[in-house]
Amino acid sequence: MKMSGRVGASFLIAGSIRYLLMCSTFASYIRDRVEVSTPLNSWKRVLEGAYLHENGVDPYSGDMYHENPLILVTTNVLIKHLSAFIPHLFVAIDLLAAAFIFGTAKIVARQLMAKQKREQSTYAKGTEELQLLPEDQIKIPLYCTVAYLLNPYSILNCVGQTTTVWSNCLLAAFFFFMARRQIVPAVLLLVLETQRNFYPAVLIVPLAIDVYRQDGNGCRRCLAIRTVVLFVIGLVLATVSGYLITERWTFLDATYGFILNHRDLQPNIGLFWYFFTEMFDHFRDLFIWTFQINATVLYLAPLALKLRHEPLMLATVLTGLGTIFRSYPCIGDVALYMSLLPMWKFGQKFMSHKFIVGCFFLITSVLGPVVWHLWIYSASANANFYFGVTLAFATAQIFLVTDLLFAYIKRDFCLKNGLTFTKDGKEGKMTLE
Repeated sequence: MKMSGRVGASFLIAGSIRYLLMCSTFASYIRDRVEVSTPLNSWKRVLEGAYLHENGVDPYSGDMYHENPLILVTTNVLIKHLSAFIPHLFVAIDLLAAAFIFGTAKIVARQLMAKQKREQSTYAKGTEELQLLPEDQIKIPLYCTVAYLLNPYSILNCVGQTTTVWSNCLLAAFFFFMARRQIVPAVLLLVLETQRNFYPAVLIVPLAIDVYRQDGNGCRRCLAIRTVVLFVIGLVLATVSGYLITERWTFLDATYGFILNHRDLQPNIGLFWYFFTEMFDHFRDLFIWTFQINATVLYLAPLALKLRHEPLMLATVLTGLGTIFRSYPCIGDVALYMSLLPMWKFGQKFMSHKFIVGCFFLITSVLGPVVWHLWIYSASANANFYFGVTLAFATAQIFLVTDLLFAYIKRDFCLKNGLTFTKDGKEGKMTLE
């Protein structure tokens, strides 16, 4: 079967699975799962906010609604005119995200092959097994697409009708236009996603680096600065539009303030909820700042310096780290960055923790709902049990991202220096410190 046939079959199967589950009795159970829905992306909260707004009540005055005003207006229109088609819309948006991922992977595979042809003369002898093959231009887009379409995390996220489906589509589109080096659409999409989730704001750095690296006759530094300025202006305009919609500034505290202060301690797959349940109030501000800096800017500068020659890899790693350490993560966030990993499959030879990470994901995904039932319904466990599972899940993700980063760096080193090298007359060994 040709690639187009395989991709088409994947879309058909994935769309059918999503729609059938939405129509089943499992749909309501999936929507209530804490691994799927959080206070930030719950569709029930979106419906509540739309109802309050429609009846002249400020949805941001309480602690129920935390989406930005643009989504508030959009959902009002959907509920009024297209309420019967909302499940179909979620499926369509999720499939659109997969289409953007396919397009991104196709462009990246072509760019990587072109880069390899340019630099092949500088590669060391005996490194053929590390180099891309012509068929990888077909395999990489297919693997990325299937990794999203048939990932249980993305399927459950879509069936749960969370607004993370919209976020995934926006971020996938951002990666697509970044790969195509179309700056204005990429900045616009990043502004829209930052408006609802805050953490993707760091992706402006790899975008600016990518602009700086473009060949052209103009001032590359000026173009990069212009990209950042355009992002800031877009964010300001989007914020002002929120004020024009609601006629008050309360939405800022209910969106950005809610994310940064982590006021809702409902359990999720992240690390914030348990820690701040146990935290003494007089230490809270210190550790809120510590956790948020860790989730946003702590890794930005060193990674940007190390991966300055590969902005898309930088964007992938930052997306993964932002997912792990954000205040209200869900499995839909995990599904997106996992679908981008096959773009860098050429480094899998050096990924030493694949089996361990796979086992961790499998065990924690099964054990999480079991421990939740024992804690909440059977009262035969407690919060420590569930947090242990979420901690193991986060650890697996950290291993996955660091393993990917190390594999990429080691492959790049070995291409130039060979698979074996000596130091002080002895065979050297590369380690990550």
